[in-house]
Amino acid sequence: MNPVPAAIEPALYSCEIVHVRTVPRRYALRHRTYLWLLDPDHPPRLPRLLRPLARFDPRDHFTGDQPTIRAGLDAFLTERGVRLDGGRVLMLTHARVFGYVFNPLTLFWCHGPGGELRCVVAEVHNTYGGRHCYLLPAGGTGTAGEPYRADKQFYVSPFLPVDGRYRMRLPSPGTRLDLTVHLDREEGRTLTATVRGTRREATARTLLRLAARHPWSTLAVSAAIRAHGIRLYLRGLPVHPRPDDRIPENAA
Repeated sequence: MNPVPAAIEPALYSCEIVHVRTVPRRYALRHRTYLWLLDPDHPPRLPRLLRPLARFDPRDHFTGDQPTIRAGLDAFLTERGVRLDGGRVLMLTHARVFGYVFNPLTLFWCHGPGGELRCVVAEVHNTYGGRHCYLLPAGGTGTAGEPYRADKQFYVSPFLPVDGRYRMRLPSPGTRLDLTVHLDREEGRTLTATVRGTRREATARTLLRLAARHPWSTLAVSAAIRAHGIRLYLRGLPVHPRPDDRIPENAA
């Protein structure tokens, strides 16, 4: 494995997110947005006037009660017997925009002090305010080798029960962002989600351009998911009741 650089500069990815549902009927959702790649130990320092466009709050991740995002990650890993020994972390996420955030999926690539990948953490949020983290040990490379696998344990869509198994290809982002998540259930491949994007330097000019192209991006993602949910409901898809797992996380 390639060692992680000593310093990681924040980056922005202009990307397209696609969800394709195949069971019980085919339905596709496409949405364009942008994501941040950063080191949670060293979040980007933005000019004061741009700070409403990008804030990274520890309340939005893990238990939400740690002083920093990295502290929340380390506590999560420690409880599961994983140590990074000070190694570098790469985080792919939405930022808070004008005080609001919705992160369907945040990824953490977790390295040891020598740069070796020790695990990936996939943090999933639903539109009801709940969140759940999947610990993916560094056995599957997520690239050309074996994908990461995890049993589904968290209610995401009202049209899918909490069963099945995820297969995830999650290569560490480079010039291109290329992520794929499949959900396989007893009846076969049920859902495929992809994230494809191009890396941009995280300059003030780039952020302003992306924010103008995708205004209030995190609210737009949440609204798009709800709008597509209404369409699926009107098409007659059955709704599965959800457990009460809400975590109040979206207040400014």
